[in-house]
Amino acid sequence: MKKKRKKQKQVIDTWDEAVCKGLIDQLWSLRANMLENEAGLTGVLENADPAYRASARNLAHYLALRQSDRRPLQEQLARIGVSSLGRAESHVVANLDKVLGILHRLTGQDWQAHSREEPTGIQSSQKLLERHTSDLLGAPPVARSVRIMVTLPSEAAGDFGLVRRLLVSGMDIARINCAHDGPEQWKAMAAHVRRAAKTEGRSVKILMDLGGPKLRTGPMSPGPAVLKLRPQRDEIGRVLVPAQLGLRAAGGNAQVDAVTVHAGVDEQWLDQLKAGDHVDLVDARGSRRSLRVVRRDTGGVLTECAQTLYLVPETRLKLRRKNSPMRTSLLTDLPAKEGTMHLERGNTLFLTRGGLGRTTTIGKRKKQRTAFAVACTLPEIFQQVCVGERIWFDDGRIGGVIRRIEKDRLEIEVTQARDIGEKLAGDKGINLPDSQIDLPALTEKDIEDLKDVAKLADLVGLSFVQSARDVEALRARLIELGAADLGIVLKIETRRSFENLPELLFSAMSGKAAGVMIARGDLAVECGYERLAEVQEEILWAAEAAHMPVIWATQVLETLAKTGLPSRAEITDAAMGERAECVMLNKGPHITEAMRTLDDILRRMQAHQSKKRPLLRALAAWGGGRKSAKG
Repeated sequence: MKKKRKKQKQVIDTWDEAVCKGLIDQLWSLRANMLENEAGLTGVLENADPAYRASARNLAHYLALRQSDRRPLQEQLARIGVSSLGRAESHVVANLDKVLGILHRLTGQDWQAHSREEPTGIQSSQKLLERHTSDLLGAPPVARSVRIMVTLPSEAAGDFGLVRRLLVSGMDIARINCAHDGPEQWKAMAAHVRRAAKTEGRSVKILMDLGGPKLRTGPMSPGPAVLKLRPQRDEIGRVLVPAQLGLRAAGGNAQVDAVTVHAGVDEQWLDQLKAGDHVDLVDARGSRRSLRVVRRDTGGVLTECAQTLYLVPETRLKLRRKNSPMRTSLLTDLPAKEGTMHLERGNTLFLTRGGLGRTTTIGKRKKQRTAFAVACTLPEIFQQVCVGERIWFDDGRIGGVIRRIEKDRLEIEVTQARDIGEKLAGDKGINLPDSQIDLPALTEKDIEDLKDVAKLADLVGLSFVQSARDVEALRARLIELGAADLGIVLKIETRRSFENLPELLFSAMSGKAAGVMIARGDLAVECGYERLAEVQEEILWAAEAAHMPVIWATQVLETLAKTGLPSRAEITDAAMGERAECVMLNKGPHITEAMRTLDDILRRMQAHQSKKRPLLRALAAWGGGRKSAKG
């Protein structure tokens, strides 16, 4: 019996040794591929800033690791209980060498360290990432390693209190979107951020996002001038805040204090109004309504109504005071509604070089049918698209296929929309996921905006970056402006930028401070929603291999920020943000509540996970099963 057991043990040992030696051969071959890939990128690696030299080498090794399917190798390594290289992103060769050393000892072979060929180890790689993150995003806040970035609303330019509340609620980085507002507003926002940071004794960075060559729909023909006013009511219909309307002299632009909606009336008729007066009218639906004059100021008069009313230019106002010299006036200067077009599947939409969006007709007399036309902000794409390629509008809400290409327009068949159709407005995004669009990332406006960005910002976001040339062009401009050390954030928001990510990372490493933003909105449309989870994972892995900080962006806690109530799915999504170095929130009326929620989520999650690596924190809630065993 003992002889049989000894024979079985020898068979097992022989099998293990043969497997281990086979794995050693595979790993040495893989290691040689990594060093060969590094040698082939010598010119690229030499361009890296000294602070990023080791990181660039590690990225070269990681790219070699992912050139082939390594799953069979991983399964074999896992069977014998050694590292399967699944968490090797930050220290690829060092991790592989650890496995090789263990296998050599298991097989009784000598092993010598090869540390000269290892650019980073598990500890040094973590220190590199922390240093690069601090260089770009500033020091981490107390008790939270992930920074919170907040997009400043336009109101931040005139409201210091708003900016200070954001900072107190946990904002570590303020984002200014240069696609909106203008230099004067940006200067005011930046000044408020610096002042609030000084007041609170904190360091807060400012990111300014360049607009970039964003494809958008052009303006639409304005809709009818109909003004709907509605009071705010409680759950049982009682009026909490009446509908308000400022009346001012026709043709003027005076503002009644604390009023957002204005209309014009005859100036002589306006002059006779006083607080307490009542003005009667019949609205556009034929409903009788009454406005009460609350007060006068230099801009005109404030009126209120406790009922919903619809006003049009033909609406006549009648002062109830009988002894007044002028009893009535027509409403004028009503704000026109934003123009939209209602699109359904099967509709024809023309994308044109210019003009207002409009409804048109196509076909001969007996076969005429309705079509739609809207301008494109960058018509130079007409020469870069092909028939049969897909096109998406408004963050993927409306989809179509290009059916014909003409000199001044594209003919598109609408193929994706809800059964009830979709409304398309002006200034909505356009995505061409199948097309090889070649546009410089820096527009003329961006180049002009950089003059202010260089003076105000700590880091600049490069929108719609697609190639290393784009990064080099931005860096050259910053050098010209004396802002060579300004941090650069690569916004990965197109399919091409994702496909060119390695060259973008290598190019960004030529500076001292760089990072990646996963702009998941456009990226989802470009790559397909079903691929977004996979794509964002791959971006996180590549950035970790480059020891480059990542900003997790787009729609994080968006429902909470806008409505005050989060969805279950977005809470889980926010928790995923812990794998990045920064999470970005967009503006909304409940933004401070969203920030507090995000802060709590990130603090909790950092005790459970670091990047891909789960952390085995004690799970006090379960108590090792003792409670359930007693029960």
